[in-house]
This record gives sequence, C-alpha cells and structure tokens, in this order.
Amino acid sequence: MAGRKQVTVIGGGSSGMVAAISAARSGAEVVLLERMNRIGKKLLVTGNGRCNMTNANCELSRFHGGNRAVVASVLAQFPVRDTLVFFERLGIAWKTEEDGKIYPHSDQASAVLDVLRYELEQLKVAILVEAEVAAVCPESGAFALQLQDSREISASRVVLASGGRAGPQFGSNGSGYRLARSLGHRVIEPLPGIVSLRLDALFLPRLKGIKFVGSIQARSGGDVLRREVGEILFTDYGISGPPVLQVSRMVMAAMKRNTTPVVALDLFPDLELEQLDRTLKDRFAQQAHKPLDMGLVGLLNKRLIPVVLAQAGIHDTSRACAGLAAQERQQLSALLKDWSFNVTGSQSWHDAQVAAGGISLDEVNPATLESLRQPGFYLCGEVLDVDGDCGGFNLQWAWSSGWVAGRHAAEC
Repeated sequence: MAGRKQVTVIGGGSSGMVAAISAARSGAEVVLLERMNRIGKKLLVTGNGRCNMTNANCELSRFHGGNRAVVASVLAQFPVRDTLVFFERLGIAWKTEEDGKIYPHSDQASAVLDVLRYELEQLKVAILVEAEVAAVCPESGAFALQLQDSREISASRVVLASGGRAGPQFGSNGSGYRLARSLGHRVIEPLPGIVSLRLDALFLPRLKGIKFVGSIQARSGGDVLRREVGEILFTDYGISGPPVLQVSRMVMAAMKRNTTPVVALDLFPDLELEQLDRTLKDRFAQQAHKPLDMGLVGLLNKRLIPVVLAQAGIHDTSRACAGLAAQERQQLSALLKDWSFNVTGSQSWHDAQVAAGGISLDEVNPATLESLRQPGFYLCGEVLDVDGDCGGFNLQWAWSSGWVAGRHAAEC
C-alpha cells in the first residue's frame, strides 16, 4: 500500500511482539528482527512456564527506575483491563490467583506465545530470526539498519525492544544499550534484579535445599529497604525464593552505592520475640531430659538445628534442655527472629529475571516513547530504565510500552 510507514522492530521478545502487532494494526508495514533463532524464548520461561501475564493490583508503586511520569503515562494508555481484552481476543482465557497474579487459564506460557505468533502471521509481519543489528544509521528522515551478517534494512521508523541484560541465554545480551548510545542516549548502568542473593556465611552448603516460610528484611546503613514474607530457600551460596527476589533490587542498588547491605531472616514471622521466647521456654521445660538438639526437632528443620544453636553461641548441643540458661535461650530466640547476613552480591545475569536500569526515561516522550534524541526512534520494554516487582508487573510494562511505542511509530 502506497504511503504505509515502514516500521522495523528490533527484538522479538514480549514488548517487541506487541509493538509489531500494534504498529501493524495501525497500518504500518512491519519487520520484526530477532537475534536468536526464534522469537519469544524468554516469554516461555516466565512464571515458571505458566506466564504470569499481569497483575490485578498494577499500581505505580510496584515499578522502579527513572521518571515516574513516563511509566504512569504508558500504563494509562494500555492498562491491565486493555491487556486482558487484547489477549482475550487472541484466544487467551485467564484467571486471577493470590496477590492479584493473572495467568492464562491453561497455565501455559507457550499458549500466550502461540497466539502472539499467530497474530503476527495474520498481520503479515515479516519476522527475521538470527538477525542481529550492528548499527542504526539515521538517513534523511529514515533509517538504515546494518545487520551483523552485512544485510541492510531500510525503515521509516524504528522501535528498539531489545531487552536488557537479564537472561542472555534467551536473547537479552545488552546490545540495545549500545545501539541507543550510538544515537545519543544515556544508559543507567543496569543491575541484576529479581535475582537470588549471595551471602557471607561458611555454613551455607550445609543448609542447601532447606525451605521455610518466613520473612526477610533488607537493611542498609540502619535503614529498612524492604520487608517481604513467604517461602525462603537456602542455597549453597545464599538464599532464594519469592521474598528474596522481591527485595533483591533494593539490595543490589544499595551495593551500587558502595554500602554493605544486610538481610535479616525471621523464621517465626507470626510470633513476637516475647512469644517465641515463651514458646521455647515451655518447650524446653516439657522436654527437659532431652538433649538440646533433639529438643528442637519438630520445631525447626533438623539440618537447621546445629547451625542456629552454634550461631546463637550454644555449642554443647548434647546437654539437657533443662540446663539451658535463660540468657542462652533469649539469644536463640533473638537469632530466630533476626538472623542477619551480609550480602556479597547476587547470582549472575544468567539467573536474573530483569535488569534494573537501562536507557534514561528523561530522554523519551512520555506520551509516545519516541526518542527525544533521535526523531523516528522509539523505545519500549526492559531496555528502558523501568523494572517492576515480580508478580506480572514486568510483563505488563512490556505489553503496555510495546503497544504505545508500536502504535505511535506507525501513526506519528
């Protein structure tokens, strides 16, 4: 069709696929470039393969990063209700679970990818895989995209949806930052987010695989950064589990500020310190004849018992419960309510779910996501300095920003 805009989307992840659909529905001729051998690889592993599509409680406070006005504008243009209608019309029935998490009714991330791929096909979006962009060159109001294999693609508009650095095995290798910098953009150095934490404790290999429902509090310089409750998992290097992933962004940001953050574990979040101490006092009185380590069996994971006793300064675990001094019992109670560890870092980008950081939001138009540095160049998804909590918020940002960038690239 004469006069149709030629929109090229760089990146075939969640935001890139929706950007391509949005641009095509708005009348553009669309090419979708993906550096991997297929599109949507990262989407397949979201929500442990179930795809936590979005969250019913999608508040601005659940997003982090730069200019909040940009995030608010984008989410308002394509909110959760529009996202659900969008996917319903593609064929995805959905359900809401705890904490507002929304999943496809089939519990299959592959179903979400299937309907997106089908829609791209119906809209005649040209998909080129194993097509890594080496350079984006502005040329007289348009662009020439040079690929690593020497191919060149012309476009009147470009949407950068290349992702961040999290999950490079799925295609997010940070190359989008380089392309944006070449067009004058500033990049906030990204950190791994929604990631397991590494702790400073030699006994961690002994606790590997132990799970418990407790709370984690992240602190830095005396300030509480965040507190979360849920299932926590000990690993041979530190801790993981949903509460850990939620606080990890604040912890890694504190490390970037050259502070030494601390995480404190509460193994009995439903009890106040005095209640726990009374529970232990009654328990030891009832089992006065038992050795200390046996006296805690049934209350704590058996592999935890010798470690927490040692950390509380109780080293003779063979003596009877009746022989435990009140001060020693109080030390144990205090440890179980506030077991503190210095954080030494996080797992690698390979294990991170999102990048915290990216292209500055101050350099995009809040209404359109068009670059303020290079007209005709749009940005969306994780490549921008926006990251959400785990629970569907990062996918909502991908859908919303992809829709906004794609539509405006085609219409403006």
